[in-house]
Amino acid sequence: MAQATLGWFGIVRLGLVQTALGAIVVLTTSTINRVMVVELMLPAMLPGALVALHYALQIMRPRWGYGSDKGGRRTPWIVGGMAVLALGGLMAAAATAWMATNTAAGIALATLAFVLIGGGVGASGTALLTLLATNVAPQRRAAAATTVWLMMIAGFVVTATLAGHFLDPFSFTRLVVVSGSVSLAAFLLTLVAIAGVEGQRQTVSAEGTEAEQPRADASFREALTNVWAEPAARRFAIFVFVSMLAYSAQDLILEPFAGTVFGLTPGQSTQLAGVQHGGVFVGMLIVGIVGSWLRNRRIGSLYTWIVGGCIASALAIANIAIGGLIGGDWPLKPSIFILGVANGCFAVAAIGSMMSLATAGQGAREGVRMGLWGAAQAVAFGLGGFLGTAAIDIARLFIDSPSAAYAAVFLCEALLFLVAAHLAVGLTRRQDADLRSTQLSVSTAG
Repeated sequence: MAQATLGWFGIVRLGLVQTALGAIVVLTTSTINRVMVVELMLPAMLPGALVALHYALQIMRPRWGYGSDKGGRRTPWIVGGMAVLALGGLMAAAATAWMATNTAAGIALATLAFVLIGGGVGASGTALLTLLATNVAPQRRAAAATTVWLMMIAGFVVTATLAGHFLDPFSFTRLVVVSGSVSLAAFLLTLVAIAGVEGQRQTVSAEGTEAEQPRADASFREALTNVWAEPAARRFAIFVFVSMLAYSAQDLILEPFAGTVFGLTPGQSTQLAGVQHGGVFVGMLIVGIVGSWLRNRRIGSLYTWIVGGCIASALAIANIAIGGLIGGDWPLKPSIFILGVANGCFAVAAIGSMMSLATAGQGAREGVRMGLWGAAQAVAFGLGGFLGTAAIDIARLFIDSPSAAYAAVFLCEALLFLVAAHLAVGLTRRQDADLRSTQLSVSTAG
């Protein structure tokens, strides 16, 4: 029996899975990171290395995507990945608490926890995005991607806000209880949301018609080689890596920055992460609404939003650097919110492009393509997070003032955003050149 394409109800249910995934991840990359640096007074490089490890595991995303292509079912990978992720989230909190009494043992457990987190995120996230790309009609894909990502950001905001509330007054017992509760709730939500969403081995063709999904009979090496040989997939993977390197360099140092320079408590800095993700939510809405309204004009182009979002992000992070130098009554929350808006504009445009390109190539290799871009993003995030924290540690060695050290690193990140904007402009020009070449070939043939 043919499977109907996913309607909005099905899309929202998949969005709940993404919400659950984001709820676990936001605590491991923000709250636990801050506790290690501020409360435990450990080098910022430690959480940076742990998060880098979790991203390094995601280099296996193409292989996991290939596995779901081969079997034709995404649900087992989504549920299994979420179970591993939930266990890793709980272990990460327990490991952080253990560091207070036995640093070496806590670090060893944290290493295992972040391996599980990386594997869980990679397997579940890749299968989820591939399920969207292959079961949503072409005319709905961009809007579906925006909807799912907005729901993930909503999970960030709600989790960061509620967790920040229940973490004060702070204790390590509270940290473990809150993290464990979030992990359990996220896994149960995934089970309920995904049940029955995926039909049998069916997919939606490029024309939007229903068709049985062919098995991916090629070996993994052959499938990955063929995808990399596709010019559009290869160019986009390179752009994703560079742009996400700029995007991620700020993640692991914003909360320690707020605690060190502005004296915020763990609960307050966790709520600050909620403010940032709230800005990301607004930025995504802006692109979705304004981009759809101006879809037939140049300003409605996804690449235009990518370039503009990168430039705005550079200005916003430079503004935060200046705020740290000024200190005092500097409006930190509005500054973080503006950064989130700029990041959201850039991110949702990149996601929309990714969803559109996932089914553009030949063969039943949507999972491999999505895995390739996910791996590029994960490696960039791992390097960005680690390099950001390492840069702070190095800057603190040569700069006495903490605010000046953070400002120097933030300004370097602003420069990275400008480089990403330049690459996006080049990607747009290459796309336009390819289009003109195709039109010329058709005209000549006629």
